[in-house]
Amino acid sequence: MMRLALILALLASPVLADAPLFLLDQTRLPFDLGPGAPQNSPSRQSNSPNAAANSSASAANSSASFSNSPRNPANEKRVIFTSDGEVVGYYVRNDAGTLNLFDLNGKRVLYRPKSGKSLFSGDGRWCGTVADAEAGNFAFGVTRACAGLF
Repeated sequence: MMRLALILALLASPVLADAPLFLLDQTRLPFDLGPGAPQNSPSRQSNSPNAAANSSASAANSSASFSNSPRNPANEKRVIFTSDGEVVGYYVRNDAGTLNLFDLNGKRVLYRPKSGKSLFSGDGRWCGTVADAEAGNFAFGVTRACAGLF
C-alpha cells in the first residue's frame, strides 16, 4: 500500500498521470451527457449496480482481485488526479468492459458500465461522465458529492 501511495505521489503531476478528475455542474451538461438521457439513467438495468457486470459482489470489480489491487504495478500507470495534482485513486477496466474507479486504498468508488458514458456510485447514483482524453486515456467529470467519495 505504501509503495503505491509513494509512486502515485511521485506521479501526481498532470503531465505524468493520465486521468484527470474534475468537478462538473450537472445542470450545465448537454442532455445526452446527463442522467436524464435514457442511456445514462440510473434506473436503466444495464447501469444498475445489481447488473452482473457492475456488481460490487463480482470478483471482477473487487480490489481483492490482483488486477484491481493497489498492489498491482500496472495500476500505477492508471492514476486519477485532481486539478491541483493530488492523486486520489486509479482505474481498471474489467473483462466485461466495466470501468472501475478505486480510491488509493483499493475501495471501489465509482463504475462506468460497458456501453455507457456515465459514472455511478455503488448505490446506483448518477455521479458524472467519462470523457475520452489523449492517447486513449480518460477524464472523469464528477459531481461534488461523488468527488467526495474519493
